[in-house]
Amino acid sequence: MKIVSISISKKKGTRKTPVDEAFISKDHGLEGDAHAGKWHRQVSFLSSESIDSVKEQGLDVTFGDFAENIATEGIDWKTLPVGTLVRLGEAVLVEITQIGKECHNKCAIYYKAGDCIMPREGVFARVLEEGKIRRGDKIKILGQAELSNPDQ
Repeated sequence: MKIVSISISKKKGTRKTPVDEAFISKDHGLEGDAHAGKWHRQVSFLSSESIDSVKEQGLDVTFGDFAENIATEGIDWKTLPVGTLVRLGEAVLVEITQIGKECHNKCAIYYKAGDCIMPREGVFARVLEEGKIRRGDKIKILGQAELSNPDQ
């Protein structure tokens, strides 16, 4: 299980640009990303396998096109329960707060890609411990948090 892509964007509702590394701030998210802030969806995850699956269906997409912050290999995110703790690299610890999301209208991502898998397969987390992450960093699933309150 590892990080295969890290992506950020300056505006919400647009595709994200891949970067080699990023700093993730506690209770905030990826530095420089529009989705970072004091809420329960500070970091978004999507499996590279999900992205590959839509490519096989003929969509011309790549990392960042679904506005995911982190694309991974070897994790089926949508099967992890809310409250699961995940270690990214050596330092970063996140807690899964939401699986999937509701899209109120079709954004630029939908129109570019022809579909958006984030509402069905994306997972969101809040940052408990900060640090730097890099492409290729290992990921560990640690289990359930004792107390989970995504609104804190």
